Amino acid sequence: MLSAKIYFHNLNFILPSGTSRGILKNKPTWFIKIFKTNSPETFGIGECGPIDGLSLDNVSEIPHKLKLITENINDLSNIDLSLFPSIQFALENAFKDLDNGGKRIIFRNSFLKGFPIKINGLIWMGSKEFMLTQVKKKLDEGFSCLKLKIGAINFDDEIKIIEKIRNQFSSEILEIRVDANGAFNSKNVFDKLKQLDKFKIHSIEQPIGVSKWKEMREICKYSPIPIVLDEELIHIKEKHQELLDYINPHYLVLKPTLLGGFKSTQKWIKTANDNKTKWWITSALESNIGLNAISQLCAEYELELPQGLGTGQLFENNIVSPLTVNGEKISYQKNMKWDLSIFK
Repeated sequence: MLSAKIYFHNLNFILPSGTSRGILKNKPTWFIKIFKTNSPETFGIGECGPIDGLSLDNVSEIPHKLKLITENINDLSNIDLSLFPSIQFALENAFKDLDNGGKRIIFRNSFLKGFPIKINGLIWMGSKEFMLTQVKKKLDEGFSCLKLKIGAINFDDEIKIIEKIRNQFSSEILEIRVDANGAFNSKNVFDKLKQLDKFKIHSIEQPIGVSKWKEMREICKYSPIPIVLDEELIHIKEKHQELLDYINPHYLVLKPTLLGGFKSTQKWIKTANDNKTKWWITSALESNIGLNAISQLCAEYELELPQGLGTGQLFENNIVSPLTVNGEKISYQKNMKWDLSIFK
């Protein structure tokens, strides 16, 4: 017999001056704790951390859904979670953790043995000065791959930032990825791609908004910069092959929290591999609970590209864990302990 409890935790971002207006200041997050009723000291923890406005989840309904889950934890067959991928991720995470002894072990692989995973350095949108300060910090820390969020400030200023970076570091030394988050449109996208192409950009994520398959197909076909699908994948449940066959993107970015968990992410990976479409996995602003699980998922594969797993450093009240970011590597330090006191 199983029991479950729900915990709420508001993750607070560390926001230096210069951050863009409207950026998240905190992130509401729920955790589900699952344990055998007669031995509550051994438990699995899963994280439900939707991003309002991006996730499929209706955030206002999550507390009610989680209450239903706790009341029916021994038989969830009648609870429809098809529109709640972040809850699906949390449940899969918690059950795998419990099955592996409640030790935050999700997948038994090299990551838990201390083998690091190479990650990109994330540059947040903000003023020109703010973004350049971040770039300098990441370069000083030894990152060889940077991901810049663009589309929030004047595009000419963003081009100047990228130009300044590229003037100092060639493409052989520094890989630059950009993420437009759908900021361009069909009228200006090729002009902007042409301007970006001068600086040997590795790839650009989601240049236009979602559900515009015909337009995205044309962009992928004629873009001078490799195109990455990101938000486009969130709404796809069954048409994985159809999407890749039609749009033919160069890369996929996979976010397990937004896709509905490990099995859903692994389905995308299989489809991508069958199509010879490259991919990388990215966290979606999870705490160290979710980030640990996603990192272990990454280590199930032979990784060719830097992954997007550096977000654990963004919070001032993250859960203390053995996860450590040293330069452009994230690793699991077995000699460090989890602090799970909030789940007592």
